[in-house]
Amino acid sequence: MKPSSDIARLIEIMAALRAPKTGCPWDLEQDFASIAPYTLEEAYEVVDAIERGDLADLRDELGDLLLQVVFHARMAEEQGAFAFPDVVEAITRKLIRRHPHVFGEAKDLAPEQVKALWDEIKREEKAERRLAREKMGLPPEAHETGFLGGIPTALPALTRAQKLTAKAAKVGFDWPEAIQVIDKIHEELEEVKEASSSGDRNRIEDEIGDLLFSVINLARHYEIDPEAALRRTNAKFERRFGAVEDALKQQGRNLSEASLEEMEDLWIQAKLDERKI
Repeated sequence: MKPSSDIARLIEIMAALRAPKTGCPWDLEQDFASIAPYTLEEAYEVVDAIERGDLADLRDELGDLLLQVVFHARMAEEQGAFAFPDVVEAITRKLIRRHPHVFGEAKDLAPEQVKALWDEIKREEKAERRLAREKMGLPPEAHETGFLGGIPTALPALTRAQKLTAKAAKVGFDWPEAIQVIDKIHEELEEVKEASSSGDRNRIEDEIGDLLFSVINLARHYEIDPEAALRRTNAKFERRFGAVEDALKQQGRNLSEASLEEMEDLWIQAKLDERKI
């Protein structure tokens, strides 16, 4: 079997990998749950390639992510649920429906009107989905109930917290000013200190969660993606820690041979060197 730019070839390869007796043993033993972590991992690797500006890597990572879609579709086809063409049909139908200003009669809309129209169409789709489940005798989807319904529980916690607060803000449940959120962060930090003195791990975890939630809310007020902000800080920490390690190597030492004070001095120097660039 030769490589090809035709999506049909990828589908054929996936079918061959899942073929009983002749397929790949590892691929054959997978199911939706076992593959889900890889799907998330590949999505993050796509984001990583974008942030690094590496288009060659982005091409490869998008291929890996596409494989995840084909893999899930193949397993669903084996169960008689749906196949890859059904996935394509579903997303094309959704895109056409959600863009009447492009494919329909709603023309010349301003960006805010497009967003309002998008939200209205999504609400209609959710209502239709609930009705369809009722007709099939199925209970409502757990994440679809209530005003905050529709925000997937599998999202990264930072992203989901941002979406929860943003949705609540639509009905006025929000701090009007960012400074009020900052005050709330100070309040939550004091509660973390109090919990720490109690030695109650569950309470400490609960208060740290409240603190993180408030910080994410602050990021939303400034229209900053907390996930992107934290990834940026992770990269900064890794870069500066690497500078500390390199500086020690130049002295003929390693990290375990340096004191905290020495590493802190080198860290400060790394920060100063970055500012000179």
